Amino acid sequence: MKNTNSLSQSHKILFLNTLAFTVCFACWTLNGVLVTFLVDNGIFHWDVIQVGWLLGIPILTGSIMRLPIGILTDKFGGKYVFSLLLLLCSIPLFLLPYADSFAMFALLSFLFGMVGTSFAVGIGYTSIWYPKEWQGRALGIFGMGNAGAAITTFLAPSLLNHFSIDDPQNGWKVLPVIYAISLVIIGIAFLIFAQNKKIESSGKSISQMLTPLKSQRVWRFGAYYFLVFGCFVAYSQWLLPNFMNVYQTSLVMGGLFATMFSLPSGVIRAFGGYLSDKFGARKVMYWVLGSSVILSALLSIPKMEITTSGPGILATKKGVVNEISDKTVKVGDKEYPIAQKITNTNESTIFPTTSSWQDVVVAHNQSVAKKELIARGVTVIKFDANMWVFLILVILIGISWGIGKAAVYKHIPEYFPKEVGVVGGMVGMIGGLGGFFGPIIFGYLLTATGIWSSSWIFILIFSTVCLVWMHYTITQLSKKKQIKVSKAKLEPAY
Repeated sequence: MKNTNSLSQSHKILFLNTLAFTVCFACWTLNGVLVTFLVDNGIFHWDVIQVGWLLGIPILTGSIMRLPIGILTDKFGGKYVFSLLLLLCSIPLFLLPYADSFAMFALLSFLFGMVGTSFAVGIGYTSIWYPKEWQGRALGIFGMGNAGAAITTFLAPSLLNHFSIDDPQNGWKVLPVIYAISLVIIGIAFLIFAQNKKIESSGKSISQMLTPLKSQRVWRFGAYYFLVFGCFVAYSQWLLPNFMNVYQTSLVMGGLFATMFSLPSGVIRAFGGYLSDKFGARKVMYWVLGSSVILSALLSIPKMEITTSGPGILATKKGVVNEISDKTVKVGDKEYPIAQKITNTNESTIFPTTSSWQDVVVAHNQSVAKKELIARGVTVIKFDANMWVFLILVILIGISWGIGKAAVYKHIPEYFPKEVGVVGGMVGMIGGLGGFFGPIIFGYLLTATGIWSSSWIFILIFSTVCLVWMHYTITQLSKKKQIKVSKAKLEPAY
């Protein structure tokens, strides 16, 4: 009976943690929709680079502060740290409607970005309530709060349009206030219903608590998390302007498509925890990184049109051009058929389409030598990057990353059972930096190349690096283990 009551209390804390994290994550990704709306409607005139910074600044705060917040959670317990975090972060959201410049908007975004540290609080606070065999599932369920990004991408565009009907210039100001009120309500509920609990090592000094960060394993986990979590956060915001620019969708439709990426990725995280418990996090990460390489390679193909030289026509003998029409060129008594340009009316094909034609390069009464070019060939290869295929691939890579997020954090309680808050905070910080640098890197890549899919090329390279690093490390560990076993067999028994 005691064990049942204990588990019931654990589930109650898990529910509160997940609810609070969901609301925090919705607030954390607010700028992805809000900034896009403000720029598209001419309320603020920010360029692509400034937009990239505004998308990334809240993510930066929520990332760099995860480590100290993780330490505070281990030291004082999750109840008080989480409650204070929720209540304090509501203040800059209440003030956001008064922002009238890029600098003010950036400052308030930096402050409300602290909600992103809720992950470090929740990881440590959730982990301490569950035994080892429940860790993967519990942390996976908590991580479902990532779906808060879907709440923002799904609801925020419609709310912004609704609030702007009567006041197009100032209607947007209602949205941050609604988010702020949500934080206050959850913060008060946390204070009333949560029960505090600290880990045994909470008496350690700060330097002692930071000792695990010397381990290379922490940084390797951080690199994985940079991909599966950081890039997830980056694309939760980046996909909206991507869809609007490449496929000319509306704000609401683009938000819906972005939701179809972020919602499954957040919800599937619990399943990722189950898979990690059942098959081991290592096997799951192989699958995740491998699928990330394949899917990002497919997504790297841009919507494009390539014009190149095609088969032309050379004179078979010398003569004088005596007739030129749309379909033929006559040189002496020899007539040469000319391929015509055909307009392709199919604008949404899955596979690339090719069309070729010939342009006449000679003039009437011109003398033509043998083997001289009469009509040059033109070939156009067009790839429409079908929107629905793109959307399916985006959803699949989001699901893969969602499973990967749970697999990464399955490792932490196993290797660092008494430093979950610190190590989880550090790994979360590195991962969160991916969410910060992602939109900025994507913005610079877009500016430099003019290609929206350049961001997926970056993901392809980074996924490959992570997969190779993981495989190399595992191979080296296996070799060391085999050597130790061989030595143990050769040693005489006494």
